[in-house]
Amino acid sequence: MGYSKRIETLCSLLIKTEVFADVGCDHGYCSEYMLKNGLCEKAILSDISKGSLAKAEELLAEYIQDGRAVSVLGDGFYGVPKDVGEVLIAGMGGSEIVSILSDKTYGFMPNRFVFQPMHDAEKLRRYILENGGEIERDFTFADGKFYDVICGKKAKGGGQVRDYSEAEYEFGRENLEKMPTDFVKRTKKHLVNIDKYLKNSNLQQESRETLEKRKRRLQGVLSGEVK
Repeated sequence: MGYSKRIETLCSLLIKTEVFADVGCDHGYCSEYMLKNGLCEKAILSDISKGSLAKAEELLAEYIQDGRAVSVLGDGFYGVPKDVGEVLIAGMGGSEIVSILSDKTYGFMPNRFVFQPMHDAEKLRRYILENGGEIERDFTFADGKFYDVICGKKAKGGGQVRDYSEAEYEFGRENLEKMPTDFVKRTKKHLVNIDKYLKNSNLQQESRETLEKRKRRLQGVLSGEVK
């Protein structure tokens, strides 16, 4: 079957590994991609939703039967070994992903990861870089709506080569350095929305000043002044 652009983008960032964990797996499409293409020896399908896990179990029944896939009903990294080769967490909020990584019982920084936060990407970037992770790719893409995807690995010898600026935490280093088309489109869309709000004559002065400050920052991103 054909995958959506979102799923295809996530799959393109996954690399060959012995054990792959799809946390919050939903339909299990990314695990199917890994298994069908011989990119992992074993896939762990994990979801807190019994219904979602059932969809993945149906899709990957053949692999489960021959022992190449195992399903786990549970929250976060429950049932996921800390030495797992690669972890995918997609379609959750950045704060929720941070909660999974920082959980006192099951949390850990994966050896390699691909995270696709639905929001709060800045919070996730900060947590990764402050807790033993290294970011390799971090960009915005579109598939009906805009998404951020952050991938990297557990850092060796102290983490990032250079510190992140506040703007890099907020927007993503790769977005600011390379200005991908979808990131520019999203930024311009935010500016259009701000202008709509600013046209409201009933807008309180404090709110107006906040929006104008945000507008200047986004304009600075597009001009290259904000780095």
